[in-house]
Amino acid sequence: MGYTAGLDIGSAYSKAVVFEDGELVSYYVKPTSGNFSLAADLVLEEALQKVGLSLAKLRYIGACGLGVTFISETFNKITELSCHTRGVHYLMPSVRTVIEIGNQSARVMKTTPKGKVADSLVSDKCATGSGRIMQIISKVLRTDLEQFGKLSEKATKPAKFTTNCAVFLETEAISRVAEGTPREDIIAGLNQTLAGKIGSMVHRMRIEADCVMTGGVALNAGLVAMMEKEIGLKIQVPEQPMITGAIGAALITAEKAEN
Repeated sequence: MGYTAGLDIGSAYSKAVVFEDGELVSYYVKPTSGNFSLAADLVLEEALQKVGLSLAKLRYIGACGLGVTFISETFNKITELSCHTRGVHYLMPSVRTVIEIGNQSARVMKTTPKGKVADSLVSDKCATGSGRIMQIISKVLRTDLEQFGKLSEKATKPAKFTTNCAVFLETEAISRVAEGTPREDIIAGLNQTLAGKIGSMVHRMRIEADCVMTGGVALNAGLVAMMEKEIGLKIQVPEQPMITGAIGAALITAEKAEN
């Protein structure tokens, strides 16, 4: 099979992975920063450099994501849902439900024993159903997203949010700050709001174990804990929850080419 690369060019982060004969040997993640083309080139270059490879050594490139059309190299486009379920299957073969929270939307996917999509549900376009709302509130609180998980675990009285609209939720968060509400309580309240919205999708899907959460938001341990309470199932999180789409793109492309 040789070397195969997978790319997932998202609105917030771009991800690249490199496989050698079906084994993951390298990955790289960086903010997209509004430039899909540059981000795609950089993540692929960095992932290759980590294992001392040149672009010429790649046999295939598979890709998915919002910015996929901006990739400068020849690639095979794969649907995002297929990439995510296949990528999760590679990392965690026992998983049958994937909760993927991206910057644009949240998706709940049922998978077959072979990692294919059996059923799926995608949130509406409102930011309260995606990781975008976390970025919005992080700016309000002037707090890095990486701190959200630990801070929410220190909450004593999670703030109550009364709206499902991202614009009004941001306004409410600003009001809570003005009232002197601790930021950990605001973050915990935000986690509850997001867990409730995504949890309703999960219940509609009638999911089954094992269950995994992917996407950058999965690094927020507070949200994961809230989601577990909401759906009544243990949720696993991959060590690198942002690269499952890129993994799936690489694997599916290599399998199609070899077959």
